[in-house]
Amino acid sequence: MFDTVLVANRGEIAVRVIRTLRSLGVRSVAVFSDADADARHVREADTAVRIGPAPAAESYLSVERLLEAAARSGAQAVHPGYGFLAENAAFAQACTDAGLVFIGPPARAISLMGDKIRAKETVRAAGVPVVPGSSGSGLTDDELDAAAREIGVPVLLKPSAGGGGKGMRLVREPELLAEEIAAARREARASFGDDTLLVERWIDRPRHIEIQVLADGHGNVVHLGERECSLQRRHQKIIEEAPSVLLDEATRAAMGEAAVQAARSCGYEGAGTVEFIVPGSDPSSYYFMEMNTRLQVEHPVTELVTGLDLVEWQVRVAAGEPLSFGQRDVSLTGHAIEARVCAEDPARGFLPSGGTVLSLHEPQGEGVRTDSGLTEGTEVGSLYDPMLSKVIAYGPDRATALRRLRAALARTVTLGVQTNAGFLRRLLAHPAVVAGELDTGLVEREVDGLVPTEVPEEVYEAAAAVRLDALRPHGEGWTDPFSVPSGWRLGGEPRPVTFPLRVYEPVEYAPRGAHAVTGDRVSVVLDGVRHTFHRAADWLGRDGDAWHVRDHDPVAASLTGAARSGTDSLTAPMPGTVTVVKVAVGDEVTAGQSLLVVEAMKMEHVISAPHAGTVAELDVTPGTTVAMDQVLAVIAPREDGRVDGEVEK
Repeated sequence: MFDTVLVANRGEIAVRVIRTLRSLGVRSVAVFSDADADARHVREADTAVRIGPAPAAESYLSVERLLEAAARSGAQAVHPGYGFLAENAAFAQACTDAGLVFIGPPARAISLMGDKIRAKETVRAAGVPVVPGSSGSGLTDDELDAAAREIGVPVLLKPSAGGGGKGMRLVREPELLAEEIAAARREARASFGDDTLLVERWIDRPRHIEIQVLADGHGNVVHLGERECSLQRRHQKIIEEAPSVLLDEATRAAMGEAAVQAARSCGYEGAGTVEFIVPGSDPSSYYFMEMNTRLQVEHPVTELVTGLDLVEWQVRVAAGEPLSFGQRDVSLTGHAIEARVCAEDPARGFLPSGGTVLSLHEPQGEGVRTDSGLTEGTEVGSLYDPMLSKVIAYGPDRATALRRLRAALARTVTLGVQTNAGFLRRLLAHPAVVAGELDTGLVEREVDGLVPTEVPEEVYEAAAAVRLDALRPHGEGWTDPFSVPSGWRLGGEPRPVTFPLRVYEPVEYAPRGAHAVTGDRVSVVLDGVRHTFHRAADWLGRDGDAWHVRDHDPVAASLTGAARSGTDSLTAPMPGTVTVVKVAVGDEVTAGQSLLVVEAMKMEHVISAPHAGTVAELDVTPGTTVAMDQVLAVIAPREDGRVDGEVEK
């Protein structure tokens, strides 16, 4: 066993790995960028090494700086977590060349399975069924277009390198292929440094089921059952569970054996995941999609139903130990479900959010586990992945696990940063989810019904209550009646006390119910119903949802850039970096024309023209860092008032 292991990652996965290293009596070394100097993973490690400035390319993605940190700290091995360099064959080889043990598969296996094109060819030769799609590597845009048309839309564009849904594009219209290929290449290049694409047939209403495998260096390979990962948004998993309600024992065994053969075909060692796409109407017809040569985000659900610590077995295998159990010893007991809590705002189209964590409560206890990298005071920026934590529930059956997870998400508090916790709680209560009738398109179809369209009145009532409480005197003794905000007027009826508030739009609100403000809680009673909120500064939270209720000053707004944020202005929908500028001042544009691209947390957002007109102002260039709602450009409408396609009479 190793004495010291360097964890080449950050956030919740670094904290998770450090926990297991501590249980094994292994000294842990954290690495951190300037943005993470006071992060939780740094505090919990036995020691920590600075590896560079905030941008990932200059810190967490720098092989040279990570190897230097390992040398300085006396580490014998490196655990890459997931993301960043976890599936980078060059990093795995560089560790080996530096005399370090890479806690993961051999570089050759990473290289083979990391190239989705070669991976499909390899597992097909091993007898594993694969999704129909393009063949060959390094296809040009025209070749991809031709392959897609030959397969027939809808098709899925996928980066050959990387994973996690980054760069994936579902194309249903042939005329959109050129634009989507360009966008997929751009995102793949930014995420993985490789813009090679492939195209696959899209299977409507599919289920996404993956098999966890574990292999040692002595020829032993086992599978640990499956995980259902069909609840996705924008090809990103958001809810995962084990086992899947779709599979019977025969199908589970067949898929498990196919996963084992896939692992053997590339000489795999360590923990890995073989992903399959499965038609919901015919579970026996499953197709290999890809192999993730690392620990998966959703590994906790497998740990809870098998009783195995996957990180521990990663470390033991890397240290040369054989597996102490065989396939017959693996059994699945109970049910586990995981929800990914991300820094994003469902009410704003799930755009990335950011800020300082002002108040934090993460549930733990019987049947509930939270893996997190957060502490109060954590700064959540736009440079790294938006996932903040994972809430996992376990029970003797699926219904119990669902119920526990919904309750745990309702108890989750992350004020100061907008998250999707409330959305996930509502999703888990959807009848189709409760019934186990899942597919990868369910979330997108039902999303509108899972995101509230209005701010509940009790939120404004609670915000007004906090402001009323701040205005009232709290000392002992006589109280000046004129200091109490009662709305009293000389010679007239009392005028309601109103507060100009803003969540998304300005509102003049007059409180009308009873209230109580105590410490970090505020309770209000409206129409006989009591509502209780957590609060921190201008933030209110309840049942996993959160609202940033600010004071609205129209005069101040008129004196800032907000005065330009009308229908003619293009504003940043999220804090991030402008990566593409397609126009210049004076250019004529059409309604809906793509003008700018803003990237945050590895996600691209296209900014389009609100109407036809001329670019009157352009305040950004590629590389400009922008804040949420910052004005990027102004599009002056046509002077003649005509719209696109209208013919002058």
